[in-house]
Amino acid sequence: MAEDTTVGSTDLKEQIRERYAERAREVRDSAPRTSCCCSSSSCCGPTAAVANDELARGLYGITETSELPREAVLASLGCGNPTALAELRPGEVVLDLGSGGGIDVLLSARRVGPTGKVYGLDMTDDMLALARQNQRRAGVTNAEFLKGEIEDVPLPDESVDVVISNCVINLSLDKDKVLTEAYRVLKPGGRFAVSDMVFQGDVNAVPEQIKRSVEMWGGCIAGALEEHDYLARLKRAGFVDAEVVPTTDYREQRGHEIEQACGVSLPHDVNLIGAFIRATKPTVREADR
Repeated sequence: MAEDTTVGSTDLKEQIRERYAERAREVRDSAPRTSCCCSSSSCCGPTAAVANDELARGLYGITETSELPREAVLASLGCGNPTALAELRPGEVVLDLGSGGGIDVLLSARRVGPTGKVYGLDMTDDMLALARQNQRRAGVTNAEFLKGEIEDVPLPDESVDVVISNCVINLSLDKDKVLTEAYRVLKPGGRFAVSDMVFQGDVNAVPEQIKRSVEMWGGCIAGALEEHDYLARLKRAGFVDAEVVPTTDYREQRGHEIEQACGVSLPHDVNLIGAFIRATKPTVREADR
């Protein structure tokens, strides 16, 4: 879908940055409100975080999060659990694009073990400070949080085995650059394994009020790609074996929020879903075919 908004791209990026910085400050001050990428009825709060069988809106099991700092769980703004779906292995090097409060970095660090390494990349100082605090509290030593933008990853070529992300790529105004950067830093045979929101159906029918809404951009909706468009962009970046696997139907869950913010609703033939998107960077042998 069209990647534009009612404000300039620089203004939009700054508004998104501030939205997530505010979330980090809320968590730090133990006064979390609704998150950017979840509905107000399903966000975790201080009570839900300890009462539910699963934490972070059902995306993470209690066995995964029970030993993590509370602030890492409360700062989660994702729409999936890429750390589980990516099938991480001991000794692997992982990059988390848009690492936020660090929940996926800390979980990934457990999975890759002491011989592995996990990098978290975020552009927001408040989130980076929160993530590093959570890392210290969790006692995780095989992780590092980097400041930067997902369109310009501060890591060398072919330096990671897996790229993960959790409802962040849809916030970018240049998704092709993000995918190209992910491809660049992956080793041959490396895996792209992210959770994101995607549209199904004719995205050209999505009302302009939604496409151009700053609030819907910050809420991970306006910037969502159509699923076949996502696959085409992955292919153009060089990836193979790409697929979009639906995980959550967000149409009903987010419908009221869209109508309230934009005064319009999604067309009946357009759906909004959470999905696991995966692809592979060809090996040298495959690339030479």
